[in-house]
Amino acid sequence: MENDRLEQIFAMQAALNKRIGVDTASMDEKQKIEWVLNYSRALSQETAELIDSVPWKWWAKYQKFDPQNARVEVVDLFHFLISIAQVLGMSADDVYQAYLAKNKINHERQDSGYTVKNADDSRGI
Repeated sequence: MENDRLEQIFAMQAALNKRIGVDTASMDEKQKIEWVLNYSRALSQETAELIDSVPWKWWAKYQKFDPQNARVEVVDLFHFLISIAQVLGMSADDVYQAYLAKNKINHERQDSGYTVKNADDSRGI
């Protein structure tokens, strides 16, 4: 079977997490809760760092757009998103299949004008 890039990234992230001392594959429920929160907080911080890569302070003239750093922050976001997926027991293929299903729902929402929120349309993902 061909080793696709997303599968490679998932394997690399699992290895990095283990090197750091976090084995997402052998967590009990308490640890899963702890690490989903830890990784979510890290995502929030990386998002703030991404925001700081663009001049968002309309009152400040000193800011510069830093596309190189913005790209690094996007990759950092992937590290933590993949870690969360792994804590939740998702493989690269699970993420891919869920993305396909959710993308279809998002298009259906746009086709319908998305005038009504249907909390049940994503339950099967």
